[in-house]
Amino acid sequence: MQFFKVKTVEETFALIDEMIPATQQTEVRELSEALHYILAEPVTAKENVPGFDRSTVDGYAVRAKDTYGSSESMPGFLNVAGEVKMGEVPDVKVGLGQAVYVPTGGMLPAGSDSVIMIEHCEDVDGLLNTYKQIAPGENVIRAGEDIREGEILLEKGMKLRAQELGALASLGITHVTVFRKIKAGYLSSGDEIVPYQTETLAVGQIRDINGLTIAGLASDWNVEVVYGGIVRDDYEEFSQNARELYEQVDCLIMSGGSSVGAKDYTTEVIQSLGEPGVFVHGISIKPGKPTILAVAGGKPVIGLPGHPASAMIIFKLFGERILKKLSGEHLVPKPGHIFAKITKNIPSSPGRSDYIRVRLEEKDGEWWAEPIIGKSGLITTLVKSDGIVEISSEKEGVSQGEYVPVILSR
Repeated sequence: MQFFKVKTVEETFALIDEMIPATQQTEVRELSEALHYILAEPVTAKENVPGFDRSTVDGYAVRAKDTYGSSESMPGFLNVAGEVKMGEVPDVKVGLGQAVYVPTGGMLPAGSDSVIMIEHCEDVDGLLNTYKQIAPGENVIRAGEDIREGEILLEKGMKLRAQELGALASLGITHVTVFRKIKAGYLSSGDEIVPYQTETLAVGQIRDINGLTIAGLASDWNVEVVYGGIVRDDYEEFSQNARELYEQVDCLIMSGGSSVGAKDYTTEVIQSLGEPGVFVHGISIKPGKPTILAVAGGKPVIGLPGHPASAMIIFKLFGERILKKLSGEHLVPKPGHIFAKITKNIPSSPGRSDYIRVRLEEKDGEWWAEPIIGKSGLITTLVKSDGIVEISSEKEGVSQGEYVPVILSR
């Protein structure tokens, strides 16, 4: 295999979708413990939501045509025939020229087709003055209008956010079948890397922050992370530690040792873990060109650059997609973007995708992206940024005021 023949960003995404397997292992979880898990099977609604026609406002249930012509200057008049109590089936019907008081969420009484808001009418000793005409169906939710019995509510591969849990709860569903949580192992390499808890650094030493930042991002995606520590630039030690961690997890992540230096053993170590091995060795991207992606024995392996800024950008772009694919989540074609106007000209080299860290600011109702100037290895550029601007490989840069896609990082 010939290594370091770089792939484009688009080719890399396509290879991830092709090469990364999705987990098939499932479990049943109680709804209150299923947040951020991925559905392993579709959910079909067993009943209508709501189960009855109900009012969306405090007001009076009426026949809409009885309010036609009503206005502030010439109100209509209806007889109040009773009221609806919450949680009870109405024992009164709405007839010609009648109105029934109904609270928000109350069941619509028979004979009515709409609700006039209490702000637009006045009950004067049982005679309702209506100051506005309303249309049939106004201020009413029909039975099954939200969720209809028999329809597929949630598809397989959907991530369960708070709103999905709420929808399931509304149907009385208490347990769901989900894919089990993925476990990823993280390993740092390099003679110069020391634990971040190191109080005083010797000359040339660097604290390991990737172990925290990469693990933090993975945790945001509901992935459990096992920290494998730091290994020296020694092939035997590197290989042994990588193998031990690989055996414990579903995905192995390493940072450092992914370039073409004489002491960079990452590629050799990954190849030793299993077939088919490396499928990306280098991406036409700045920052982060020396990136390795592989599948070894059915498990994804990610080799990140050592620079913290480059490692985070690469992991956000490609690591997230790999872990989500592995988790069984349904994937969109590319990461989501918002669009913002760039505040200054940014040159770029054709044939290479550039990713520029930016700070977002709202001006006159529009988002503007302010590039954060700094060398790619600077950690403070990550702290200051709200996202990264993508300059695709076919462009020679962007001009001030041009709309650009921004991948959010907050």
